[in-house]
Amino acid sequence: MKIAQIKAKIISNKRLKRNYWHLEFESSIIANNAQPGQFVNIKVSDGLGPLLRRPISIHGVKGSTVKLIYEVLGKGTQALSARKPKEFLDIIGPLGNGFGYKQLAKAGKAKNILIAGGMGVAPLVFLAEKIKPVKPLVLIGAKTKNQILCTPEFKSLGCTLKLATDDGSAGFKGRVTDLLKIVLEQAKPSRLFSCGPHPMLKTIARIAHENKINAQLSLEEHMACGIGACLGCVVSTKAGYKRVCKDGPVFSSEELIW
Repeated sequence: MKIAQIKAKIISNKRLKRNYWHLEFESSIIANNAQPGQFVNIKVSDGLGPLLRRPISIHGVKGSTVKLIYEVLGKGTQALSARKPKEFLDIIGPLGNGFGYKQLAKAGKAKNILIAGGMGVAPLVFLAEKIKPVKPLVLIGAKTKNQILCTPEFKSLGCTLKLATDDGSAGFKGRVTDLLKIVLEQAKPSRLFSCGPHPMLKTIARIAHENKINAQLSLEEHMACGIGACLGCVVSTKAGYKRVCKDGPVFSSEELIW
């Protein structure tokens, strides 16, 4: 796998809705090597601050264009949202280990479920693109309908879509993990793929274990260096401590110690 540090030209950087933004940049080397579940680490400004880069999941690739979705939460992402087309970003990537999907893409009609919590939709759209013509069931959970993203993209890929919101403003009222339990009462999939908040992933790991289903989980941990040097994002596994940025962010649910 090739990892590059480049100056990438911004193609577009637009607000999707609320605090959610969609950024596209040009890089043939990252686009040609990126896999679903990997991320890039971005220096968000040309000045001295913010000091740390911001890790953002790769949302998709088209030709030499790399697509990202991010949420403006603090100074770093606020600075990123102010960057304009034709400006250049200092980017390192693609980083980390992504989803194991290549055998799945050859499996034809295998039943699979993608489960996204909030911003966890970003790498799962990329995964859905890669496993065509397999058309998985996609479960998306959020607090309210205004925080649900990427439904048109999943639908355009032919995915079956089910929504869950805490307040019942869209789809099932409750957590996406509760929706998953209902779905599993009707049919057992071959695999689960998920990205989202830690509590959601912990519950999915338990559900997968109880139902004897293989699950791949993409962890959302705070990262500093993004390349495995600082050990700031370690998690406990049955094989000892592992770095989310280097050994993950995708792990088998059975190897993690919650």
